[in-house]
This record gives sequence, C-alpha cells and structure tokens, in this order.
Amino acid sequence: MGFRFRRSTRLGPLRFNFSKGGLSSITVGGRGASFNIPVARSGGARTTVGLPGTGLSWSVEHAPDRPAVIPAGRAEGLPNSRRLRPGQLDALKQQLLEVLRQELFAPSSTGEQLWEHGLVSRLLAAGSLAARTAGLLALIETPEAMEGYLLRAQGQDDAKRRAQRCIEAVQEASRLATARGWLC
Repeated sequence: MGFRFRRSTRLGPLRFNFSKGGLSSITVGGRGASFNIPVARSGGARTTVGLPGTGLSWSVEHAPDRPAVIPAGRAEGLPNSRRLRPGQLDALKQQLLEVLRQELFAPSSTGEQLWEHGLVSRLLAAGSLAARTAGLLALIETPEAMEGYLLRAQGQDDAKRRAQRCIEAVQEASRLATARGWLC
C-alpha cells in the first residue's frame, strides 16, 4: 500500500481544500448544500445545492469581489464556451432574439401570422393541448412572452436552449394551427 495525500481536510463545519500550491479554497456545508470560497484560485464563491445520491445538482458562481484578469490576445472579444464576460451574455441574448424575430417572425412568415391573428392564444384557449405542449406554446404566445423567456437565460448554453425551444414552439404551433385549418 502506497502513501496517499488527502487533498482536503475537515475542521468542524469547514473543509479546507488543497492544491499543489497550498490552500485553494474553503467549503462550508456538505452533501446537499455547500458554499465554496476561493482562497488561491480565480473566480468567485460558488453555491451548490443537490440531491445526494442522484447525481443532480445546481451550482451558481457569485461575482468575485475583484475583477478577473482577462488576457488580451487574438481571442480577446470571443466568449468562452462556458463563461461570458459581463455584458457578453446580454449581447448574446439580444442577438438570439433578433435572429428569432428575423427568421421566425419575418413579415408574411408563418410565425408572423401566428402572432398577427392571435393563433397561439386561440390554441392555448382551446384547452385540448397536453400540458407540455401548452407550456411550449406559452413561450411564444406574444412577442413580449418570447422576449421575456429568452432574456431570463442564466448563461450561454441556457440562452441557446431557450432559443431552440422557441423554434420548437413555432413549429408546433404552426403544425397545430394548420391541422385546425387556421393556416394555409
């Protein structure tokens, strides 16, 4: 049996996490809910809540007190696939919203007809839709509903998923309205 180096140690409710360079962070809490405070690593504090034994968890990183060092270079204005700098997420959401408006709700498009004639509201009012379908259509019931849904995205991947759901909603609403003879 060889020697082993434990990378963390617990002292009461605190867990001290070590890296090769020394103390890297301190964690308060345990299974199910924890709060991690960085000491010698970049980034902000992180809160994690999960269901032990299921593999399901939700984590959010809080903004650091000090600004992160962002290296300049060839990819200076490009976002990382996981993290965006402040302002980049809002710009991405606006770009996605503009693309949805241009591609799905352009003048004389099917999406524009759905909104112009209130067909999504009519489909929802009919009450014969499955709960999942009704929830999907509610995302695009009005331009304001779609905009609000997309602007509530919490990250880059979330914004892309929400835009994709809007596309699926238009396709489903179009299919249902055509099946009822409301669209030609």
